Amino acid sequence: MASGNHTHVAEFILMGISERAELQIPLFLVFLVIYGLTVIGNLGIITLTSINPRLHTPMYFFLRHLAIINLGDSTVIAPKMLINFLAAKKSTSYYECATQLGGFLVFIVAEIFMLAVMAYDRYVAICNPLMYTVVVSRQVCVLLVSLTYLYGLFTAVVVTSCVFSVSYCSSNVINHFYCDDIPLLALSCSDTSAPETAVFFFSGTNLFFSMIIVLISYFNIILAILRIRTSEGRKKAFSTCGSHMAAVTIFYGTLLFMYLQPRTNHSLDTDKMASVFYTLVIPMLNPVIYSLRNKDVKDTLKTFFRSSCLSCKPLLT
Repeated sequence: MASGNHTHVAEFILMGISERAELQIPLFLVFLVIYGLTVIGNLGIITLTSINPRLHTPMYFFLRHLAIINLGDSTVIAPKMLINFLAAKKSTSYYECATQLGGFLVFIVAEIFMLAVMAYDRYVAICNPLMYTVVVSRQVCVLLVSLTYLYGLFTAVVVTSCVFSVSYCSSNVINHFYCDDIPLLALSCSDTSAPETAVFFFSGTNLFFSMIIVLISYFNIILAILRIRTSEGRKKAFSTCGSHMAAVTIFYGTLLFMYLQPRTNHSLDTDKMASVFYTLVIPMLNPVIYSLRNKDVKDTLKTFFRSSCLSCKPLLT
C-alpha cells in the first residue's frame, strides 16, 4: 500500500448501539450482565466437558470447542463495547480496529463450520451408529476442529487485509458498536469493489456450504428418526440432537435474516441489532440450550456442585 496514494486514519469513532446519553448506563448494565453470563456459561461447559470422563466423546469434544469459540467471539466484541458505553470519546485506533475485525472473523467463521461439523457428528451417530467410533475417531475430531480454526484464520487474514487495503479519508465515524467490514467500507473514499467482492464471496460461500452440510445432515437424521418404530426410540433419538437443532436454528436464522433482506429495507441499524444477537446473545444462550436439554451435562453439573459443597463443609466447621 503506497503511502502517497492513501490518507492514513489514525483512529475510528464507534457510534455504538445508541447515541442517546441517557441510555449509556442502562445499556452498559444490560450488556455487562449478558457478557458475564456468557463467560460463566461457556467456561462452565468447557470445565464440565473436561473434568467428566463420560463427556470425553466426539459430541462433547465439539461442544467444548463451540463454547471456546462463543467465548472468544464475545470477548473480541464485549469489553471494548462496555468501555465505550462509559467513555466520553468512543474511539478505537486504526490497528486496534483491524485486530478486532480479524478476531471477530476468526470466531464467527469458526462457529459457522463448527455447527456444520456438529451436525455431521449427529448424522453419523444416528444414521450409522455401528461405524460411529470409526468414522468420528479421535484423530478425525482433532482434524475437523483444526481445519475449522485454520479456515477461520485464513478467512480473517484475507478479508481484513482487503478491508484495510483501501483509503480512509476525512470520515472516521463507524455506524456500529464494533469494527465490522461493511460499515468500515462505507467510510472509504477509494474504490471498494475488490474488498466488497471478497466480503461477499467469503460470506456467501461460507454460509452456503455450511448450511448445505447442516441441511443434508438433518434431512437424513429426520428420515432415520421417522423410521424408528417405537415412540420411545424416536424420543431418545431426538433428544441427542435437539439441543444442536435449536442452536443451529437460532444462529442461521439470524444470519439469514441479516443477509436475505431486500436492499430497499436493509440498513446498518438493522445490521447492528442482528449483530448484537449473533455476537453477544447467542453465545450467552448456547450454554443454556445445551445444559437444559442435555441429561449428561445436567448430571455432571449436579455432581460438580455436590462435590464442591462437600469440600467446603470442613472449611465452614
